Amino acid sequence: MATAAAFSSLRRRRSPPLEAFLAPVDLTDGGIITTLLSVANELVELHSGKKLLFQKKNFLSLVRKIEVFVVLLDFLKESKPILRFSYTALMCLKELYLLFYRCKILLDYCAQSSKLWMLLQNQSISGHFHDLNQEMSTLLDVLPIKELSLNEDVKEQIELLQKQLRRAKCYVDKKDEMLRLRLYSFLNEFEDGNVPAENELWFFFVDQLRICDAKSCRGEIEFLEEQIVNHEGNIEPTAAVLNGFLAVTRYCRFLLFGFDEEMEIGGESLKKMRKGMMTQEIADTFLTIPKDFCCPISLDLMRDPVIVSTGQSYDRSSISRWLDEGHYTCPKTGQMLAHTRLVPNRALRNLIAQWSAAHGVPFETPEGAESSSELVAASSSKAAVAANQATAYLLIQQLACGSEDAQAVAAREIRMLAKTGKENRAFIAEAGAVPYLKSLLSSKNAIAQENCVTAMLNLSIYDKNKGRIMEEEGCLKSIVDVLRFGHTTESRENAAATLFSLSAVHDFKKRIADENGAVEALAELLRDGTPRGKKDAVTALFNLSTHAENGARMIEAGAVTAIIGALGIDGVSEEAAGALALIVRQPAGAKAVGKEEMAVGSLLGMMRCGTPRGKENAVAALLELCRNGGAAATERVLKAPALAGLLQSLLFTGTKRARRKAASLARVFQRRENATLHYGGLGVAYHLAGNTGMNRDTSFAGDVSVPMSISVPVVQG
Repeated sequence: MATAAAFSSLRRRRSPPLEAFLAPVDLTDGGIITTLLSVANELVELHSGKKLLFQKKNFLSLVRKIEVFVVLLDFLKESKPILRFSYTALMCLKELYLLFYRCKILLDYCAQSSKLWMLLQNQSISGHFHDLNQEMSTLLDVLPIKELSLNEDVKEQIELLQKQLRRAKCYVDKKDEMLRLRLYSFLNEFEDGNVPAENELWFFFVDQLRICDAKSCRGEIEFLEEQIVNHEGNIEPTAAVLNGFLAVTRYCRFLLFGFDEEMEIGGESLKKMRKGMMTQEIADTFLTIPKDFCCPISLDLMRDPVIVSTGQSYDRSSISRWLDEGHYTCPKTGQMLAHTRLVPNRALRNLIAQWSAAHGVPFETPEGAESSSELVAASSSKAAVAANQATAYLLIQQLACGSEDAQAVAAREIRMLAKTGKENRAFIAEAGAVPYLKSLLSSKNAIAQENCVTAMLNLSIYDKNKGRIMEEEGCLKSIVDVLRFGHTTESRENAAATLFSLSAVHDFKKRIADENGAVEALAELLRDGTPRGKKDAVTALFNLSTHAENGARMIEAGAVTAIIGALGIDGVSEEAAGALALIVRQPAGAKAVGKEEMAVGSLLGMMRCGTPRGKENAVAALLELCRNGGAAATERVLKAPALAGLLQSLLFTGTKRARRKAASLARVFQRRENATLHYGGLGVAYHLAGNTGMNRDTSFAGDVSVPMSISVPVVQG
């Protein structure tokens, strides 16, 4: 069964399930012969005379051997009277059934695999053909030939096959092997910093491999990508080496065939490709980061987690900014810090890196930070990086001076090239892609615009590129224009996700909010967008709300009303409540929220039925509303008939932060009533929760707990 295991991924994709080929147990002697003959004839019919570029001799030799078994089975079927098989013969026939199944896997694999893959697997596939020869030889040695009463002609063919199988050796075609080594030599050239000559690449890919156009080259690329994904790292050559070959082939696709054969904009093939890209984008959008991997301050995935004196972990950049602002407390617990030393949390960093790799989430640590992701990056193919760089220059040339259709294709390819690896994102931006992508954002071609804004999104994941994008004159305005007037829903959503990505830098939050129409468009997307669009919009608005000076702008733009309306929408309510908890920290924000009829009721509803994090954010928002919203807002909160019961429930069953917020709100409630008897049992729960020693929350991040969704990470192309 070794051969079957080796081709498990192909079996899952293209062949019937293994259960369909289990050895028949209930067939009569005549029935098993009929079944075997049917399977053997099908194999011969499907594969006899098939022309392959590689493994021709092994492939056709195996088909001819199956033809000999067809002769044997034909004779047994026509035998009169019908033979009664011994136990040994019957077991051999059942094993022959499984052997045919393994032959089917191997023959289908060779017929359906790409040329480059067949070349890379040349030695391995030759070994599998040899294994089948050995299995056939063993089966014929065990099969009791004498009791089958074969005529001389059939007996002679079986004996001849036995002799051939016994002396058969593993056959590896020397010409195929030379081509395989030549393919590796191209990889070595890129790794050494040299780009192979165009005429040599043409001779290899076109003249020898007969990959003669962009379409067939794209098919080779897609097949290699499929193997990397399907084998989940358990593959030879390794995924790093395969990525190198993938990059080399992608480079050749544009170097050798240009863009003329890629002009399928608006065609069915591109529509199908676009649909696949968006399906993956939607899947990526709703990937939730584990809470422990998020920085309690920024609420984003930690890149360089460090431990403070209280034992809490934060992202280094966030806690450093907190300390630089003059704070001497732990943001999460409110405790005074015994010292301000930041100790790297290497164990947590490695866990985050492993989770990111498993889910395809980019994980790029700041310079100087050690992590397992850097070890992975170090082991990646240098050739892949070099070939991708060469490809990027070709694509950027098309962005600069190509036709409209060629520019659209180039934008699509840059989008896909930028979907993984900070090296790719770095050199694409360094090579000057951002200005050309910015110009194409205003394209009348809907697909070009969508690919362009998504490429910008993917590039922005690399922290250094955020500055490049924001510093490019007019680039922020162009992104906002796509958000407001984009040709497709996906373009508008990815523009929102790009703003979210850029707003991860604190200094950019005010600039984004001040850009004409940005906050209004995000509010509109939150009100009327698709589920994914709402998610992108609310996370972007949440990020903007973390800047204290953006409150007035968000009120003016109607974002507060949109956020309140999102409190009852599954998938975005947590972030909406978190944004409100930040907005109401400012008196103007609290006043605006207090005027909204639905605000208090929606927050109470989340306290009743929301997720644990949603309840945290809801009670935090109500607490800040009482503190900063004035007497009228406070009265509206405290007079809510369900408040006492909900606080009691949170004080007993909520998370640590939810209990702390609920205890603070209970104190406000207590002062108003001026007697614990009015609580209906709230006093006991308040006393239990009050043992935290916190009279008032001093933290910024403690008010909000939001499970961030990957709406900006790599958008799959």
